[in-house]
Amino acid sequence: MSIKGRVWKYGDDINTDVIFPGKYTYSVSDESEMAKYALEDLDPSFAKDVKAGDIIVAGKNFGCGSSREQAAICLKSAGVGVVVAKSFARIFFRNAINAGLWAITNDKIQNIVEKGDTIEIDLEKGEIIAGDRHLHFPPYPEQVKRIIEAGGLIPYIKSSTRRGK
Repeated sequence: MSIKGRVWKYGDDINTDVIFPGKYTYSVSDESEMAKYALEDLDPSFAKDVKAGDIIVAGKNFGCGSSREQAAICLKSAGVGVVVAKSFARIFFRNAINAGLWAITNDKIQNIVEKGDTIEIDLEKGEIIAGDRHLHFPPYPEQVKRIIEAGGLIPYIKSSTRRGK
C-alpha cells in the first residue's frame, strides 16, 4: 500500500492543543466536525485546504502535550493520509494507531521537502519517495498494519469479533 500526497510542513513540538484546540474538547464530539478545527491556531488554511491523502511532515516531538485523542482523530477526519515526523510524543503515536492514522518516523524528510511538494510513501517497503530521494523507515508490524487498515482499534476489534478471532 502506498499513499501519495501533498506536503504540509511544520516544525518541532507541535502539541495536541495546536493540533486540536482545547477550547473544542468538550463541545465538539463529531469526528467530521473535529476536522474543521484541525491546526486552526497554527495554520488557519489547513482545515479548508487539506485534501484526502495529504501528508504532514514535522519535526521532533509531534503531538506532545495532553493525551487528547481528538488530535489524531481530527487529522484523520480531515483526510490526512500520513504524518511523518522526526519523533512523536508517545501518547499521540498510540492515539494515531487507535484512530487509524499512519504515523511514520523519519529524521531526514523535514530537511528535504517543502510545503506543497508531492511525496509518496510506500508503507509495505518502508520507503518515502521525495523527488529523486528515497528515504527509509521501519515498516509497521502486521498486527499494527491491520489495526490502521481497519480504520483504527475500535473498527478492528468489531471486525475481529464478527470473524470470531
